[in-house]
Amino acid sequence: MVKKRKKEYSMIDKISKSLQLSNHKEQTVLEMHASEDENVKTLRLKRGSWKSKKEPWLVIDDNQKVHALISMDAMHKIVENFKQMEQDAFALKLEKSILQQLPIDFQDVWTVAMKEVQKSKKTEINFDRLIKKIKQEHPNLFLNLKDFYMPEGITMMQSFESE
Repeated sequence: MVKKRKKEYSMIDKISKSLQLSNHKEQTVLEMHASEDENVKTLRLKRGSWKSKKEPWLVIDDNQKVHALISMDAMHKIVENFKQMEQDAFALKLEKSILQQLPIDFQDVWTVAMKEVQKSKKTEINFDRLIKKIKQEHPNLFLNLKDFYMPEGITMMQSFESE
C-alpha cells in the first residue's frame, strides 16, 4: 500500500510540474475514502492547505486514481479557451485553403465561404473542396494564371527562371 501511495504522489508531482504550478510541494492533495454509508465519502488533507486558492486540487480515490477539482470559474475559462482555439483552428484552415487558390480579394472569398459554411449542416467541412467549389461558381474572385499572356513557346517555369 505504501508503494502505491508513493507512486501516486510521484504522479501528482509530475502532474504539478507539467501544469507549471509554482511550488508543487504546496499543491493541495486529498485522499478520498469510503465510509460505512455508501453515499458518503471522506476527504483527508494529505498535502497543502484547505485554504489554498491554487488549482487544481488533486484527489486520490480508493482505487489510487488521481482526480482534479477545479472551481467553476476555472472550468468556464478552460471551456472558453477551447472554444477560442477551435475558432482559431477553423479560421486558419479556411485561410490556408483560400490562399492556395489565389484569391483576387481575400475578404470577398472569405465572406462567400462563411455564407456557405453557415448554410451547411455538416459538422466537418473540407475547406479545400469548399473553396474549389466557390472558385468554380465565382471564378471572378480568383486569379487564373492561364489568363496571363505568355509568348508562344514559353512555359510558366521558363518565365520565372528568366527573372
